[in-house]
Amino acid sequence: MVEVFLKKDEPLERALRRFKKKYEKAGILKDIKRNSYYLKPSEARRIKRSKAKRRMRRATMLASR
Repeated sequence: MVEVFLKKDEPLERALRRFKKKYEKAGILKDIKRNSYYLKPSEARRIKRSKAKRRMRRATMLASR
């Protein structure tokens, strides 16, 4: 659970910004999106392989520069 405590004389906007950063860092939204629908194991493997290919292609392009 992400908690942010207001400091004395701190604007609400700044505390909200801190909350958003902690929320992103915790990966809560990513987890919710991932579990929002069922993904068959074969589809998950296919997506994982395609992402790995993309990463490798990008790494080789950046290394060749």
